[in-house]
Parts: sequence; C-alpha cells; structure tokens
Amino acid sequence: MIKAVTVGMNSCGIAAGAREVYSVLESGIVELVLPVQLKIVGCAGMCYREPLVDVVSDDGIIGYGEVTEEGAKKILEEHLRSGSPIEEWVIKKITPPEQGSEIWDIDGFFSQQKRIALENSGYIDPESIEDYRAAGGYAGLEKALTTHPEKIIEEITASGLRGRGGAGFPTGMKWKMTREAAGRTKYVICNADEGDPGAFMDRNILEGDPHRVLEGMAIGSYAMGVSEAIIYVRAEYPLAIRRLQIALEQARDRNFLGERIFGSDFSLEIHIKEGAGAFVCGEETALIHSIEGQRGMPRPRPPYPAERGLHGCPTNINNVETWANISWILRRGAESYAAYGRGNSKGTKVFALAGKVKRGGNVEIPMGMSINEVLHTIAGETKTGKNIKAVQMGGPSGGCIPYRLFNTSITYEDITLTGAIMGSGGMIVVDEDTCMVDIAKFFLDFTVKESCGKCTFCRLGTKRMWEILDKITSGRGTEEDLARLEELAAQVKAGSLCGLGQTAPNPVLTTLRYFRNEYMAHVVEKRCPSHVCKSLLKYIITTSCEGCHACFHICPVSAIEGEKKGNHTIIQEKCIKCGSCLDTCKFGAIEIRGIEDSD
Repeated sequence: MIKAVTVGMNSCGIAAGAREVYSVLESGIVELVLPVQLKIVGCAGMCYREPLVDVVSDDGIIGYGEVTEEGAKKILEEHLRSGSPIEEWVIKKITPPEQGSEIWDIDGFFSQQKRIALENSGYIDPESIEDYRAAGGYAGLEKALTTHPEKIIEEITASGLRGRGGAGFPTGMKWKMTREAAGRTKYVICNADEGDPGAFMDRNILEGDPHRVLEGMAIGSYAMGVSEAIIYVRAEYPLAIRRLQIALEQARDRNFLGERIFGSDFSLEIHIKEGAGAFVCGEETALIHSIEGQRGMPRPRPPYPAERGLHGCPTNINNVETWANISWILRRGAESYAAYGRGNSKGTKVFALAGKVKRGGNVEIPMGMSINEVLHTIAGETKTGKNIKAVQMGGPSGGCIPYRLFNTSITYEDITLTGAIMGSGGMIVVDEDTCMVDIAKFFLDFTVKESCGKCTFCRLGTKRMWEILDKITSGRGTEEDLARLEELAAQVKAGSLCGLGQTAPNPVLTTLRYFRNEYMAHVVEKRCPSHVCKSLLKYIITTSCEGCHACFHICPVSAIEGEKKGNHTIIQEKCIKCGSCLDTCKFGAIEIRGIEDSD
C-alpha cells in the first residue's frame, strides 16, 4: 500500500524545478482523490538527479529522478493511481526497515556510502519535528540528560570524532577544555559560515535535517555547562535560516529547548546570528568578533576561544557537520562510530562533489576510502567524458591533487601529505581541458578579495602572488617569477595571523609541485596547453571553411570577415576569444592555436 510521495525540496531541488513538480502532484492527488500523503523532504545527495520524487509504500521506497511536470503527471496516473511503478524511470529502491533498509540505485551512487550526518537527509520533512522524532530524534539528548556531563565528553572522545570544519581538532578534547575553563558563563557556537567555492555540505544538512544540528548543540551544551548557544550562518542561505527558525520554534514548543529540558535542571536557549558572507569569518576568532558586532578580523591565539571567546567567556565552536554526528554517537555508542575510518581519522566525512564531475552532490563516506574510489565509483568520473586531471580539496585553503595520487586515502594525515587539506569537504573535479595555472589564479583571486586586511603578508603578499600569476597567464611571465612565487608563498604562510593567509598559497604551491610543466609552457613557450588563457591563444579559420557565414553572424564583435561561400578570416586585433565561432562552426574549420603558432 502506498503511504506517501515525497519531493526533494532543498535549494538544489527547488532550482531544478521541484516546486513545479510538487504543485502538479498536489493538484493531481486532490483531483484523483488519492489516499496518499504528499511531503517535502531534503536532498538525499543526488543533486545531479534533481528533481527527486520518492514513492513510499509498505514494500519500501521507489525513487524517480529528473522528474518534469509531465513526468509527475505520469507518476500520478501509473504509480500512485494504478499501483504500477514506471520501471524505466526508477533510479533508486530501498527495502522497508524490517528488511534492513537496503538501498540500490541505478548509478551506484550510494553503494560505498555510510550515512551518519546525512542519515535523515532526503527521507524526513525538515519542517516537521514529528518526522525527526519518528527517526529517533532527540533520543540522544534524552539519554544525555541522564548521564554525567564528563561521561558524555569521554564518549565523544572515545568515538574519535574530529572537527569537520577543516582543522580536524579532536572534538572531545575541545569540549573538555571548555568545560574545565574557569568562569560561570560559557557559550557554544555552531559555525555555519560555509564559504568555500563549490562547498555545500553544511547547507544540505541545515536545509534537510535542522533538528539534528540543534540536538547535537544541546547535548554539547549540557556536557560543557552552557546555557546559551548561537548558530552563526551566512545570510546567503535563506532556506537554511528559515528551516532553522521553524525547528527552533518547534523544539521550544516541545520543551527540547528552553527551561528545564525533559524536566531536568538543564536549560538552554539557541539563537541565530546571520553573517554577511565574509569568508574570513569562518575563522573562530573572526567569527566571534562578528557576533559581538565588531569587524570580522582574527586575533592572535592563544588565548584560544575555549579559554576566552565570546564576550571574553569560554566558548566552544564546532561546525555543522560535527554537531550533526553527536546524537548518532550518543544513541549508537562511541565504538560504533569508531568502527568506521582508519588510524586517527575515525567515522565518516561528508563531501560536496562539484566541478566537472558527472554525479555532483553530497556524499558521506567512511574515512580511509581512497580518492579514486570516491571519484570513479561514486562520482562516475567527469560529465565531459574527458579524463580527470586533478581534484581540488579544501577549497581556497586546500590544494590540487593530481590523478596519479588518487590512491591516497582520505584521512587527515594522508591528505595533508599531498599539500592539500581535508578542509570542510569540498571536492572540485577538473578534467584535462583545465589550465592548472588558471585554477591557482582563481583560488588566489578569491583569497585576495576575502582577506580582512589585518596582516601585511596576507593583504599584500597574496595580491603580489596573484599579480605574478596574472603576468604568467598573460604571456609575460619568466622563470624567475616561479621562484618569486615560491618565495612569497613561504613568507605569506609564515607571516599571516590566521588560517586564511596561512593556507592561501596552497593552491599555488600544489600546482607548482604537480603541474610545473604547465607553468613552464606558459613562461617559456608562451602557450597554454589547455587553451584556456586567452592572451596565449588565438582562433583561426582553416581551409576547411565552407563560407556558410554562420560564424560571421554569431561573432559579437564583428571580428570575422569574408564573403558568403568564400574564405573567411578572423581579425585578431578585434577577436575577444569568446569561442562563439568555434561552437557554431559545423565543418570543424575553427581551430585554437598558441600565439607562437603559425597560421
């Protein structure tokens, strides 16, 4: 018997047309008088398949992907009304809980995943506390309130959970420091200032399972002796903020927040602070300054926030994913969590797959899996069909890991050895058509613009590095510039106050380390091997030209001359190298060549 039909309504689903699909299903269920509940859910991680529609019955879940409005009408008629699944459209099947909730999907996307932080994402209504409770929600908090706070900290320590925001500091140790710090007033902060380009792990959790984060924060606050907590979330996440506000109201109404929670002596209030989108505010002390109403700029450490943080009081800060693991550990036990992972990297890690990857979205994998397994088995290589060249891990603070190192295990230690960092969990895939010098320039441009300006080395050093990269990609670079880049990188790392400046050179250093041949091509041969850097390439029309005039009409700057059915040429001085002619030509008569190549 069909019980419900769900539509993935996180930001990714809405952008793909989920609202329109939902409306068709809603009106159709009414018109056909179907005894079926229609619900919204978060994203199950398959962003590349949105909009997602699941049909929930006694036999389990059958999922459809890339559902259009017309497709929704067919699902209404054939599956919901007649009870016959449209097998050729099915992308996912999940057996009912009594049969183990085994999941199969057509892409193998879930085959290697272990979902802990994303346990409920895509399967419960994020705006329903009843759904969260039915999935075991707040059972961890209820258990915590009958346990001595120090025992909870011991449990988190034994689990091996490390901060999922980038640095990987042991969570239990961090909690212990805050609990033992002197002072009666203490604070807990959730760092939801997710700012890495291509990263959307925290947004997915907040939009799809907000109560999970609130419960984790409540457990941590109880363990550390805190009565006031704050979620610092960037204002660019309006849906996440709205669902957090709904969750907070629901939790207060149920007495899961507020005075004497579950009838205990523990009271807690959680507030939302909207950030203005400054990347530097992901750094703990800059974030604290922002909450206090000051300009978001870091301060020297020590003292660390656990000793003197918000308003001068001991403060614990963990990111969204870290908090999302807490209730699971309390319910299942530290040993269950520590059973996943390898060495000092325990549990699971959520990654956002982006860039030229075929299956973009959120995945959660056991620590210790190789990069190769993630990008080939789960991500399905590239959507362009071209070979993977590298993966950028850790965002602007991370580095580019080349294909030849894809057997590297995903642990804090092994990723650091490559010159990249785990970071908060962004994985940006680039293919063989990507210029690695241009990639380094892109990320450095980001950090130049996001620097708060407090440190001279960060403010000026990153700018000088960017200028050298711009010089190289413009065809004016020299071999001496490469040595100067490495020298500046060392100085910026050593002289910067916070993690933004200290890690800003990483994309440059890793591309120099693994793709030096591309730098040499730019500075010695004055060519961009990937045909990306416009100053180092030109478009030419070969003798294959049929004179169809298509390129003549499409060129936005009238840089193409020639009579119809006659030979055409490109006026190089006018050409802006937009590629419109290349995309338009049906005869393969447009070629890209280096500036030193002859016609």
